[in-house]
Amino acid sequence: MNLSNVRAPRKASEKRKRVGRGMGSGMGKTSARGHKGQRSRSGSRLLRGFEGGQMPLHRRLPKRGFKNIFRQEFTIVNLEKLAALGESTITPEVLLKAGLIRGKRRIKVLGDGELKSAITVQAHKFSKSAQQKITEAGGNCEVLA
Repeated sequence: MNLSNVRAPRKASEKRKRVGRGMGSGMGKTSARGHKGQRSRSGSRLLRGFEGGQMPLHRRLPKRGFKNIFRQEFTIVNLEKLAALGESTITPEVLLKAGLIRGKRRIKVLGDGELKSAITVQAHKFSKSAQQKITEAGGNCEVLA
């Protein structure tokens, strides 16, 4: 590539539409707004979703269910993954470093898998089976706030 074959990006030299500049411009008189009607008037602003008086789509569709605004999302980690880490104390920082969780998320430990050694696990929630397996292996569960 050199200066002889450099080209301007597409639409770089396109002029902006200048309305109301006489009949020769093609946008004189009514300034490309047509005659009469709602959008031809000055100060015409329509609400988002307005469909000319017809019932808007977001009001025509049925609303169903319930959205709990206090819902807490948990990242699920199974015991087999914790056992594979080979750590004695497992904290959210250890899980983040290992790539088992992303960002600052709440963690729930589930009892899928087997534990051979005693580990201390810090998480926000534990399933009953996970708690049972950890304590049976000689470890303990610390619930984070």
